[in-house]
Amino acid sequence: MLKILPNVLSIFRICLVPVFVIVYFTDSNDIKYYAILVYAIAGLSDFLDGFIARKFNAQSKLGKLLDPLGDKLMTFTVLVCITISKPILLWAAIVFFVKEVLMGIGGLILHKKAHVELPPANLIGKTSTLVFFLVCVALMLFSTVIPNYVANILTSVAICLTLIALAIYLKSYVKIMRSRSRANNDIVEIIGEDKCNQQSVQDVNETPQ
Repeated sequence: MLKILPNVLSIFRICLVPVFVIVYFTDSNDIKYYAILVYAIAGLSDFLDGFIARKFNAQSKLGKLLDPLGDKLMTFTVLVCITISKPILLWAAIVFFVKEVLMGIGGLILHKKAHVELPPANLIGKTSTLVFFLVCVALMLFSTVIPNYVANILTSVAICLTLIALAIYLKSYVKIMRSRSRANNDIVEIIGEDKCNQQSVQDVNETPQ
């Protein structure tokens, strides 16, 4: 049971995404208490599935896909919902979306060409997720109090952390692809040397005695 519990929690978190949207827009109050509660439950499930996976060695390939997928879907959804209430934050939603698309494309290329798994989330990436959570909660709690310029500053901090995480990810991506390229070149050289050696042996054998 413990082996599949992290994946169950990740799927549960993904299922909370539409629940958050419904709760957010059906709550007519300025402070989205129920939406914050749903978001907090999603954050707790994120912590629990990672903790259980590490503690009981219950990590899996499916879990490595579902866990970040649930995080990104929830964070992006919350950011979009807040942006609808505060259109001035549209730029943040666009930057976040582009960043995730780039990481997704990079991961797909790594899987197809290098045949390796996606690099695990780094410390900066996890920190950015936490900061996004705190910023989004603050924006939902104090939406009528926080001026637009403060909202922009808070969101900018979170976005900067995600971009730093992207830079670290890209560095890992380039390193993996270069290593793969060098390995392929070494294989080609070895094959070429073997063919040359075989040809030399054949030439010697065919030389008239």
